[in-house]
Amino acid sequence: MSRTASRLFLSLALAVMAVPALAQVQVSDAWARATVTGQKGTGAFMKLTAPEGATLVGAVSPVAGVVEIHEMAMEGNVMRMRALPKGLALPAGKAVELKPGGYHVMLMDLKQQLKAGEKVKLDLQFELKDRKLVTLPLEIEVRSVAPMSGMPHH
Repeated sequence: MSRTASRLFLSLALAVMAVPALAQVQVSDAWARATVTGQKGTGAFMKLTAPEGATLVGAVSPVAGVVEIHEMAMEGNVMRMRALPKGLALPAGKAVELKPGGYHVMLMDLKQQLKAGEKVKLDLQFELKDRKLVTLPLEIEVRSVAPMSGMPHH
């Protein structure tokens, strides 16, 4: 098989593998927060809906060395952020919002500054209700948002 044919076959295979994720999980309003020079981490936010239920178990991005699913929650009167090693459950038919001050995808060890108006690639990894793992490739907009917007004030 020629190199061109091999590349075409690989591209088609990857596209077909993404189709189950598209049918199983819908993503809306996906964006990442812009960074300043030297900043090593930021968040990505979106709304996820899985008609039959699923779990967001991971993510990868070429702009980050480490990508984790996180939650921010009040513990006493202190806001704490922690990774969700078992992922984020998406109940059947219910939209789950990833937003500042709550659940989010944390992009760490950034390889470049993320500038407002740019697009970045982010592949979300889901475990479907039948335990099948699927990847949903996204290209999300980088937005400039005040650091504390969307955060609860106590």
